[in-house]
Amino acid sequence: NCAAADACRHPDACPLTQIKAGTAVRVKQLTAAPEVAHRLRELGFCEEQRIKLVRHESNLICQVCNVRLGISADLARTIWVEPIPRLEPTA
Repeated sequence: NCAAADACRHPDACPLTQIKAGTAVRVKQLTAAPEVAHRLRELGFCEEQRIKLVRHESNLICQVCNVRLGISADLARTIWVEPIPRLEPTA
């Protein structure tokens, strides 16, 4: 479970920045400004999309639709996700 679960309308969701590298997650909510959220969706960060956090340093590297994308930690904080159970196939 995510540490900040009580801060979101989804009980088990948290910002992408709180996920450990190597974890597969499902996007639950984008809290960025509408134009930024629109651009994130264009890049594949859509609600219910499965993604994998590949690297978590000053920037985050995510695998989205078989493509690796780098995003800033500030932007990653606007992407609320939930962990995917290990039995489910990942992105």
